[in-house]
Amino acid sequence: MLNMLNIRNIIMPKPFFDTANIFTKSTKVIFYFTVLFSFTLSARADSLNETDLALLPEPVANNAVTHVSIENKHYLLSFSGLGKNKIYQDVHNKAFIYDVSLKKWTSIAPVPIEKPIKGLTGRLASVATSIKNKAYVFGGYTVAKDHSEVSVPDVYSYDVINANYKKLASMPVPVDDSVALPYDNRYIYLVSGWHNDGNVNLVQLYDIKTNTWKQASPFPGKPVFGHAGGIVGNTLVICDGVRVDVHISKRRSYAAEANCYLGKIDRQNRSEISWQLLSHPTGKSRYRMAATGVDKYQKIVFIGGSDNPYNFNGIGYNGQASSPDNGVWIYDIKTQGWQVKTTSTATMDHRGLLLIDEQLLTIGGMGKNQRVLQTINQHGNINDYF
Repeated sequence: MLNMLNIRNIIMPKPFFDTANIFTKSTKVIFYFTVLFSFTLSARADSLNETDLALLPEPVANNAVTHVSIENKHYLLSFSGLGKNKIYQDVHNKAFIYDVSLKKWTSIAPVPIEKPIKGLTGRLASVATSIKNKAYVFGGYTVAKDHSEVSVPDVYSYDVINANYKKLASMPVPVDDSVALPYDNRYIYLVSGWHNDGNVNLVQLYDIKTNTWKQASPFPGKPVFGHAGGIVGNTLVICDGVRVDVHISKRRSYAAEANCYLGKIDRQNRSEISWQLLSHPTGKSRYRMAATGVDKYQKIVFIGGSDNPYNFNGIGYNGQASSPDNGVWIYDIKTQGWQVKTTSTATMDHRGLLLIDEQLLTIGGMGKNQRVLQTINQHGNINDYF
């Protein structure tokens, strides 16, 4: 049936599900490191420098990434994603861990799936975050030969110390291409994203202590997929992504959504978020940026992405090849203003931005000419942006 086709993977309009109104609207491998900023790295054994950034076991894009720190040792993790040929057979559930002190990547057990869909175990657009010594991996979508896709409800924790996964309570509404934000060492917010038939405006709140879900105050903007966001304290900022527009006498279409929103979590009732619209840093949307909150500076940083939303092969829904952006947006929570800068490394197709030893990093993704990357991409020292 038409509404079962993966219209993210063929040039067709994508259906839209607005849960606020509860209705469906009709449907090397060469690693270059250019020194843009002057910086000094820590001399301890597990600090990062350009010689530490070993190649991933294989190229990967659209992978869920996170960082776990245990007793001052750093680990980078990559879950699922897309291989170098960028076809449906390259969608996988492989997982890798990078031990910064050993300067080495290691393959770990693939991300489980409770009920394989049409025998498929790989997925795209999962999201991950971490609390204490565990990583948490949410959702993603499978892609079949006929280009049908299904949003996976599964949630898993990965224990870095014991090197094992644990199945957790499934998402009430399975989403992919969402944003996962940790709060207060206990809660994780999933903001908007895509669910099978369209975008949702949900903010789903997971409690790692009780292994339960509840709905938080809904996302106030047009529901989107491929957006990005970060959190500092109880303040979160979400930007951009792709909405679906509905037309008279023709099919729905994708459109880049250039909007940013700030949310304040109620410290007493964590399911209540006070939302407000922010000014946009440039007025031009970016898709699948990498973002993170920087507690030390009370800032939220967005890097990379593309101004042309695209299929998982890097070709835009408009039929034009997408290119990575080197823009850096920095929102200052104290001054409530934006800074716009650039990085020397332009990348896209990310699921998160990592900050280790003051260095801003992305893992894999796509570079020039939609090439799937095998590198840890270094975007400079955080101090040099402020």
